Amino acid sequence: MERREFLKSAAITALASGLSPNADAFDAASGMPYRTLGRTGVKVSLVGLGGHHIGRNYVSQDESTKIVRTGLDSGVNFLDNCWDYNDGLSEVRMGIALKDGYRQKAFLMTKLDGRTAQSAQQQLEESLKRLQTDHIDLIQIHEIIRMDDPERVFAKGGTLEYLEKAKKDGKVRFIGFTGHKSPEIHLHMIETATKHNYTFDTVQMPLNAMDAHFDSFGAKVIPVAKKLNMGILGMKPMGDGVILKSNTVTPVECLRYAMNLPVSVVITGCDSMQILEQALETAKNFRGLNDAEVSAILKKTETVAQNGQFELYKTSHNFDGTYKNPQWLG
Repeated sequence: MERREFLKSAAITALASGLSPNADAFDAASGMPYRTLGRTGVKVSLVGLGGHHIGRNYVSQDESTKIVRTGLDSGVNFLDNCWDYNDGLSEVRMGIALKDGYRQKAFLMTKLDGRTAQSAQQQLEESLKRLQTDHIDLIQIHEIIRMDDPERVFAKGGTLEYLEKAKKDGKVRFIGFTGHKSPEIHLHMIETATKHNYTFDTVQMPLNAMDAHFDSFGAKVIPVAKKLNMGILGMKPMGDGVILKSNTVTPVECLRYAMNLPVSVVITGCDSMQILEQALETAKNFRGLNDAEVSAILKKTETVAQNGQFELYKTSHNFDGTYKNPQWLG
């Protein structure tokens, strides 16, 4: 299918079904809302815990364990991580937190950078050891931020060749990809997969009140992902805090805006119990936004969002780990 025809078909289908949030199912014990993770059929918590923050040098091991376990005890089941976060410390800390029966409470996601089967295998095996588990629920190909990344992933001897083998071997359950640079690159990844008769289980992207105004993942990628019934993972609801520096929206407004999108889960970093409690309370009290509430948030961010100055992951290399460390690609 030609590219424009593909996009047009996807957009029409998605708009016809409505760009509204998935129906929430609430856990009676915790009060946490759950949504379906696309074609996987798995129910995941509306809010997910980002893995980068728990490995930062100002967060102790004890605090990171408390954050992860409190989240899981409070109804969160989606955990995010990555092979390269804090030189592996984020995965090590999460692995420690998942001992004593906590692994069974988690839908565990991590990411890898390798663009070859060999590097992907090495990184996945390291992640399994750090996380102290025999399988990853969702493995995602990290930082699809270059136009040639999709071709490398699908090449003979590329990332997907190994990940499909790992799936057959029971080391991973589902496969997805992530990126933060450009919706056009995300669309190219999805189109490349389609040409190979392949559909990713999930796609992760920055979705927030700034994105809506500038080179929007929400406007361009969500309709296509919905058409293919991919699980949509929203990240950077506050842009790693950069969006808050605009002094236009509050943390809770940022979370609520992202939760109102047709995502399966909103992944947010929590580096303290206070931030975790804020995320938990926001998710448990969320019942959707009306049009006026959405418009009010977008009006606050419209002017400052125009040139991407508060979305540095799109407009700079500040967030590009594989740009600074190309050896991670293999």
